[in-house]
Amino acid sequence: MTQRKPASAVARLPANIKFFVLDTNVLMHDPTSLFRFHEHDIYIPMVTLEELDDNKKGMSEVARNARQASRFLDEIVSGSEHAIESGIELRTRNGGDAAGRLFLQTQAISAELPARLAGGKADNQIIGVVKFLQDTHPTRQVILVSKDINMRIKARVLGLAAEDYFNDKVLEDTDLLYTGTRELPADFWDKHAKGMESWQQSGHTYYRVQGPLCSSLMVNEFAFQEADRPLYAIVKEVTGKTAILQTIKDYSQQRHNVWGITARNREQNFALNALMNPEIDFVTLLGQAGTGKTLLTLAAGLMQTLEHKTYSEIIMTRVTVPVGEDIGFLPGTEEEKMNPWMGALEDNLDVLNKTDDEAGEWGRAATRDLIRSRIKVKSLNFMRGRTFLNKYLIIDEAQNLTPKQMKTLITRAGPGTKVVVLGNISQIDTPYLTEGSSGLTYVVDRFKGWPHSGHVTLQRGERSRLADHAAEVL
Repeated sequence: MTQRKPASAVARLPANIKFFVLDTNVLMHDPTSLFRFHEHDIYIPMVTLEELDDNKKGMSEVARNARQASRFLDEIVSGSEHAIESGIELRTRNGGDAAGRLFLQTQAISAELPARLAGGKADNQIIGVVKFLQDTHPTRQVILVSKDINMRIKARVLGLAAEDYFNDKVLEDTDLLYTGTRELPADFWDKHAKGMESWQQSGHTYYRVQGPLCSSLMVNEFAFQEADRPLYAIVKEVTGKTAILQTIKDYSQQRHNVWGITARNREQNFALNALMNPEIDFVTLLGQAGTGKTLLTLAAGLMQTLEHKTYSEIIMTRVTVPVGEDIGFLPGTEEEKMNPWMGALEDNLDVLNKTDDEAGEWGRAATRDLIRSRIKVKSLNFMRGRTFLNKYLIIDEAQNLTPKQMKTLITRAGPGTKVVVLGNISQIDTPYLTEGSSGLTYVVDRFKGWPHSGHVTLQRGERSRLADHAAEVL
């Protein structure tokens, strides 16, 4: 963008139309961010285009996003070269979501930056562009949008407005995230029992209740009441101010054990009910370390694969983001390469294998071989284009997935496949992902209330008193 002609064109716009300067990491995080700023204008510095070009090679998610962002920019600019200086209308390019204009840097900008900021660094060049635009358009609010915290700090130190990219955030406060469980108030039956119907069917008791709370209930939400006569139920149907509650199976009793495992607390019981329900195709389990997410999921998977024959095999995958330094390339087949990442699987299989005390050492060895033959470990890198039929798919450490990656994985499910997603949103290792923008938060929020999905946030750790105390105090 040149400084004279466009300056007047931009200045004529209402003062409440903001000018957003996009950092490269925003486009590489979400290429559709070009269309996410509603009526406001966006500005792409030349350095951003250079960095997109540097990051376009490879098969990583970042490289794919860089290429997609470049394609979007090419589509917008093609045929509008004469309008680049005055801004290209975005409305016609995206179905009407964005009403602002796109400006590209069309000539060298030399903004006065403090000497302590190295001029050759890309971040500082973008900050220089922001400062120049602010000086050139004093009537408009110019804002830098970046996922880079340090860059935003530097901009603010220089008196420039800077923001994170918020559009990808499902929730601002993860405390508001759907938990999948609800404690019914003490006066629930007083307010909802009028004209109540109840009946027995397939070993479950059903209650049709009416009242003010019913409209806020979600289908497949677990409702409970801890009183003299405790109630543990799942919401089967919600119609206006009427809801149908169904009592659930008590998996805390040994006679209802799942592959030798029984529920140790209320939330684990809810989780097993969701995992063992053939009508629920998609289950998400959230919880701190040691709450039993992987153990419960594997136990339910083995029971339904080996005993009930509902699924043909268990497929387990997880994001390979190291907590410390990367250990480099690993030898072997896909499964052998994934083995170092699957310590949690081996640990839980050891627990599940010890539940049968009567089998003896030989019996347990035979069971271990049988289990191993039915569990496949797959890498996320080779998931595109696949379709899983009658499989029990477990996605572990899902908090490190972006919403787009999560969509890619879940859409692999073919007929008869159940997808179970596990994670702890307080342990995110992927750069630029936060609790609010994680793919795990995204699917929990988007799937709530769907008749074939279930969600439980596990609360209590059951690993050991040491692990529980460490999670609390450290």
